[in-house]
Amino acid sequence: MRNLILFFSMLFVSGCTILPEASKDIATFNFAADDTDESGSSVLQSGGDGRKILVAPITAPLWLDTRGINYRLKYHNRSQSYTYANSRWSSPPAFLLTQQIKHKIATATRHLVIKDTSMAIAENELHVELEEFSQVFDTLNDSHVIIRFRASLVNNTHRLIAQKIFSIKQTAPTADAAGAVEAFSIASNKLVDALVEWLQAEIRTI
Repeated sequence: MRNLILFFSMLFVSGCTILPEASKDIATFNFAADDTDESGSSVLQSGGDGRKILVAPITAPLWLDTRGINYRLKYHNRSQSYTYANSRWSSPPAFLLTQQIKHKIATATRHLVIKDTSMAIAENELHVELEEFSQVFDTLNDSHVIIRFRASLVNNTHRLIAQKIFSIKQTAPTADAAGAVEAFSIASNKLVDALVEWLQAEIRTI
C-alpha cells in the first residue's frame, strides 16, 4: 500500500516523465535575466581600464548536459532524478548560465568579455563546473531549486589564481515546472551576481 501511495504521488507531479502525454505541446523556458542595477536603470559600461576575460563554456556532468528540467522527490528517493515530460530548457543549463555570466560581466563591470583567443589575448580566464541544477520536492506540494557550481580564475599562463564553490537554494512558488523555472531564474541571477562580485574582488588583488 505504501508503494502504491508513493507511485501516485509521483504521478501527481505535473508533467513528469513517468506517464508522458504526447498530446501536450512542449513548453520551452529560458532564464529571466536581471538587466538593471539597484536604482532600476540599465547598466552598460565599456571596457576602459578593465581586463580581457575569456569565459570558458561551463562544463556539466552528463545527466545535466540536456535540455530537461530535472527534479527529485526528497520524500521518496532523493537520489533518483526525473525530468518533466512537457517542459524543457531552450538550451542545456550550462549553456544558459555561460551566456548569463558573459552578459553580466559585459554589462555590469568594466571588463571585456572576449569570445575566444582568436579575437584577443585573454588576461584571465573564468572556468565554471556545474555540479547541481535541480528542483527538489520536500513534500508533494513544497519544493525548492538548488544550483551549485565551482568557479576557477586563472591567468593567461593557466596558473590558478582563485577558486570558490557557489551554492544557492530558492523556494519554488508552485510545485510544477513553471515554478521551478521562476525559482531557477531568481537563483541564477543571485548566484551570477555573487560570482561577478567575487571575480572583481579577486582581479583587484592581481
